[in-house]
Amino acid sequence: MVQEQILSASTVTKSPYPVWKCLDLIEETKRLSYGRFILSPLKKGQAETIGIGMRRALLGEIEGTCITSVKSENIPHEYSTLVGIEESVQEILLNLKEIVLRSFLSETCEATICARGPGSITAKDIISPPDVQIVDNTQHIANLTEPIELRIKLQIERRRGYLLKRSNYNFEDGSYPVDALFTPIRNVNHGIYVSGSGFDAEEVLFIEIWTNGSLTPREAIQDAAGKLIELFMPFLINTNENIEAKDTSAENEYMFPRNQFLVPIHPPLFDLFKYRKPSIKKRELKETYIDQLELPPRVYNCLKRAKIKTLFHLLHDNSAEDLLNLEHFRIEDLNGILEIVAKHFGMDLSKSTLDDRYGFRIDSDFDFESE
Repeated sequence: MVQEQILSASTVTKSPYPVWKCLDLIEETKRLSYGRFILSPLKKGQAETIGIGMRRALLGEIEGTCITSVKSENIPHEYSTLVGIEESVQEILLNLKEIVLRSFLSETCEATICARGPGSITAKDIISPPDVQIVDNTQHIANLTEPIELRIKLQIERRRGYLLKRSNYNFEDGSYPVDALFTPIRNVNHGIYVSGSGFDAEEVLFIEIWTNGSLTPREAIQDAAGKLIELFMPFLINTNENIEAKDTSAENEYMFPRNQFLVPIHPPLFDLFKYRKPSIKKRELKETYIDQLELPPRVYNCLKRAKIKTLFHLLHDNSAEDLLNLEHFRIEDLNGILEIVAKHFGMDLSKSTLDDRYGFRIDSDFDFESE
């Protein structure tokens, strides 16, 4: 069976470079998805290197969304029982901990539950913001056995890893923390198949991923690969080793010195400017926030969701490809942003580079309002 899958994958391309393929993608339940992937051909030792790195990135770097706090004025303490509710408060907190959510939040938000008994309260009774999606509306929360009203406020966060209850949490206002397991990955396995021997030996890497349904295994493996690239990127764009730390002081903090022997795969936006005004310091860019650029709300929200706050972060840490990969961000938006920055700081754009790479030229009369 394994040999058949390897032969099937090898027929996809004759390229000597590694190619990945999805062998299986199964949604077993709304809260359990399974995917199996293959990467080949690899040289001896590469499969183990990639497999270990991907497994650690999948389990430790992928962000997820969870309920982290519950607030209700009717709850005297965490271990109490309420009249008219079948479950104890502790059981309700455990049920809320298991609710699977999908979102791309950049900050904490709130949701509410407002229900009247008798009846069953499920995840569909959660009133959440538009940016938060409930994966399984049938997840049980509590049973109301009497005609009482239950009001609960929920705090929702997006993070990575695991969040334990805070020991110094303030319970006086009726708020109770929830242990939150943010990672959407339930399990990861990887295996290696070796074909050939000696110098002709090739390795095939198999990766199996189980998720909680808030993202697909395909999304998970691509997200993990992106996280690994981000972690290793500083080695590609780092400055010269002979530049000492003291050179980053305010008086020496001019435009970004770059290693002349290293060319990033996707250069930052600042490399698109062919003339850099020598009086501009990093501090000036760091103190210029994107909300000062008077961008349209849609474009501003795209940058905000990507956690881009300052002009320095926008120009130095992001390439044009990074922005074009943002949801709802268009190439016309890139055009407008670059033109605004060029006018604001009196810098000229390398128009030939833009035309060759992205197929458009900067319009000096470009106006967002004309979209």
